[in-house]
Amino acid sequence: MLAAPASLWAAREHVCDVAVIGGGTGGCAAALAALRNGMRVVMTEETDWVGGQLTSQLVPPDEHPWIESFGSTQLYRSYRNAVRDYYRAHYRLTADARARLLLNPGDGNVSRLAHEPRVSLAVLENLLAPYVSGGQLTVLLDHRPVRADVNGDRVRAVALKSTRSGAERTISAPYFIDATEQGDLLPLTKTEYVTGFEARSRTGEPHAPEKAQPANIQSFTVCFAIDYVDGQDHTIDKPGEYAFWRDYVPAMKPAWPGKLLSWHMSNPQTLQVRNVSFDPTEGTSKPGGPLNLFLYRRIANKRNHVAGAFQGDMSLINWPQNDYWLGNLHEVSDAEAARHLARAKQLSLSLLYWMQTEAPRPDGGQGWKGLRLRHDAAGTEDGLAKYPYIRESRRIEAEFTVVEEHVGADARMKKTGKARDDVAAEPFADSVGVGSYRIDLHPSSGGDNYIDISSLPFQIPLGALIPKRMENLLPASKNLGVTHITNGCYRLHPVEWNIGESAGALAAHAVKTGHRPRKIRNDAGLLAGFQQSLTAQGVELAWPRISPR
Repeated sequence: MLAAPASLWAAREHVCDVAVIGGGTGGCAAALAALRNGMRVVMTEETDWVGGQLTSQLVPPDEHPWIESFGSTQLYRSYRNAVRDYYRAHYRLTADARARLLLNPGDGNVSRLAHEPRVSLAVLENLLAPYVSGGQLTVLLDHRPVRADVNGDRVRAVALKSTRSGAERTISAPYFIDATEQGDLLPLTKTEYVTGFEARSRTGEPHAPEKAQPANIQSFTVCFAIDYVDGQDHTIDKPGEYAFWRDYVPAMKPAWPGKLLSWHMSNPQTLQVRNVSFDPTEGTSKPGGPLNLFLYRRIANKRNHVAGAFQGDMSLINWPQNDYWLGNLHEVSDAEAARHLARAKQLSLSLLYWMQTEAPRPDGGQGWKGLRLRHDAAGTEDGLAKYPYIRESRRIEAEFTVVEEHVGADARMKKTGKARDDVAAEPFADSVGVGSYRIDLHPSSGGDNYIDISSLPFQIPLGALIPKRMENLLPASKNLGVTHITNGCYRLHPVEWNIGESAGALAAHAVKTGHRPRKIRNDAGLLAGFQQSLTAQGVELAWPRISPR
């Protein structure tokens, strides 16, 4: 556990060079980038685990196919290498697993590095620890922002409240980075922002609606971890809302194929019925068979460990069956947000109870009583993730906004007139990083089914990190200048990391040079100098020639 010196914890006012509000994936990357550039940093986090998607939200890295070779920052690659090294140093791996250069601890289908959240937590804490010990970094866990002191176009201070004691602290800094999961600093600082679906008249996007839908936001998910112990009964108490969720049929456009709790779902790309399976005893996927959801986000494959080290495989449950879209967590009252979060937890527990008692088995039986909720993997009393997996945040009104025409394969083909094999994403002269992921939008609170379309390996423009008015507030998560549509490919782990790392480096560069971020972007010489600095620090700014996803 990261811990600041007692004198720093006792302080009620903190002064630093860069304040990172939110200690998730982007927040950790932002802090590390600012720290390596000599800044004094205070990083806050609403939970007691740093890492966000990677840890407290229980979401293993979801990455593009080339991640082992290129398409990420050097710092992100160092993090990934450290995860594998942690397993080799601390786990009882088999000789074969230990020798595997590209070890995938869980051998999950979704990731080349499916692993336990606690391992990511240990790795991230190790990366931050030298700066904490040296007094350059203060980490305030269990703190959330509640107020901001703003003077014109600048943030002077942010007040935070301890979620444990209720005590307040204030952070003052020349630069603030909003790395919260839902863009919490934007309304507090009165920074202009958007939510939900923009109108087609505003963005020109083919998949946007005619009228804006600001309350139409992607579903969020309360994830959890399970393993399977054959011959044992780990059935949980029947959830209070089980009857509702067992019989719930989503009202979607286009239609969802029947009950949510079933092994049938919408195919994200075609929206036709997709049949999946579930079998926690199946070690590998059957060729040509339906997707085994247990293997999809498996984070511990007992076959990678010596006999007896694990009772069973462990998997993270983050499926369409526990996506929650009956309400939102931001732009609503605290009471309404709490109600929707409680219902989302009931959905996840109902899914588990259904799998334990009623779910159809491949052998014709019902339920898997040996499914065990792994409270230890989540680090919580209820066994559910410390924080919901947030797919869509408030987003700044930025100097430049990435739209579908910039990164969508079909939209780019139409604009450029090029064939699919020749088309590339819009090149950005102010690139501060790269990413790649399909435009993958989960069902939303407005009743829309999946929007899942091909995208092209893209760049992260510096203009998307600069609010149109505020001078010293930068985004470091899903709150950059993207739309509801393009958020779908800018929201995953390596991209969020790159956004955060570049934001942290930008804040440090602004402090050291005395130039504001807007000036750095709009002055060719200053921009070139900043980009050279990023390249020297291991941030890739462009892609080699590769095909669309």
